[in-house]
Amino acid sequence: MKVRSKVVKLLVAAAALAAAGGAAAQSKGQFTVSVGANQLKPNVESGAISAPALPNSFGDVGKDTQPVAVITYGLTDNISVETAVGTPYKHKIYGAGAIAAGGELGSVEALPAIALLQYRFFQPNARFRPYVGLGVTYAMFQKETGSFRMTALTNPGAGTPTTFKIDDKWTVSGQIGAQFNVNEKWFLNASYIKTKLRTDVHFSTNQHQHMKLDPDSFILSVGYKF
Repeated sequence: MKVRSKVVKLLVAAAALAAAGGAAAQSKGQFTVSVGANQLKPNVESGAISAPALPNSFGDVGKDTQPVAVITYGLTDNISVETAVGTPYKHKIYGAGAIAAGGELGSVEALPAIALLQYRFFQPNARFRPYVGLGVTYAMFQKETGSFRMTALTNPGAGTPTTFKIDDKWTVSGQIGAQFNVNEKWFLNASYIKTKLRTDVHFSTNQHQHMKLDPDSFILSVGYKF
C-alpha cells in the first residue's frame, strides 16, 4: 500500500537522522497541531444479508483518504493526549460472495471521533520521539445511500428503493507513531491507528447484516509547536 510505504520510509528516515542533534520537542503543558492526510482502510469480514437475500450475500467496503488535523497536549514530558478532526470519509459499499458481481451497492460517510492517551519515549529535547497510544473512538455513520443494485438484490420487483442505516458504535483504538523534530517549532509526524469495530446494517426491507470493519488508519502530517 502506497500510504503504508510512505509511513515506513518516514520512520526509517527519522531514525537515521535521530543522532543529528537535539531539538525542542513536545513537553509538559505544550500544544502541538499538525495537518496532513489520513487514509482509512476497513478490513471487512462480512456477515450475510438475512433472508430473503441469496445465501452468502456478503459485503465489502472501500478505503478513502481525507485531510486531517491532529491536536496534541503534553500532560507531562512523556505523557500526552491527542485527538484528530477532519472531513467525513466517503466509503463505497460493494457486494461480495454470492453478490460479488453486483458491483457498487451504495455508499456511506464515516466520521470517527477519537481521543488517545499516549506515552512518548526519550527526553523532550530528542530529535526523534516514537510513541504509543491507546484510546476510545466513536464511529458515526451518515448519508447512507443505496443504489438500484441494492434494491434489486434485497427487494426485487419492488417499486420502492431499499434504504439502510448503519449503527454508530463506541470502541477502542491502539496507536504507534513517531515524531521527527525539524527545528524548535516544526516537526514531521507519522502514525498508524488500529480500531476494533463491529456494527450492524439495517435495511428498510427488514433485513439486516453484521459487519466486522476493524479499520486501519495511516496518518502523515506536518506540525507546529505552540
